[in-house]
Amino acid sequence: MEVASEKQANNIVLMDLRDLCSFTDYFVICAGESARQIRTISDEIEKTLKKEGVLPHHHEGSTDSGWVLLDYGDVIVHVFGAAERDYYKLDELWQEAKLVLRIQ
Repeated sequence: MEVASEKQANNIVLMDLRDLCSFTDYFVICAGESARQIRTISDEIEKTLKKEGVLPHHHEGSTDSGWVLLDYGDVIVHVFGAAERDYYKLDELWQEAKLVLRIQ
């Protein structure tokens, strides 16, 4: 979350899904203002975690689509464009999840 914040991601949330689903424990959801910023945010998250020896199990989406998903198993990171985040409304879809942290 700190990495996303440092790259000026907005509306960052960390949601605890452990009581609601079996495929992951946490979602990190954030948004960038442009394709370039989405790429910067997702690249920096991958780079930082790789330094710690943590590699994603799966990488999906593209900056051009407005949604990049980084699947680290226990944590899934969603980096959206503003319009895509508003359209998919993951925050609302998983509203029963425990909100751990929100950074506006």
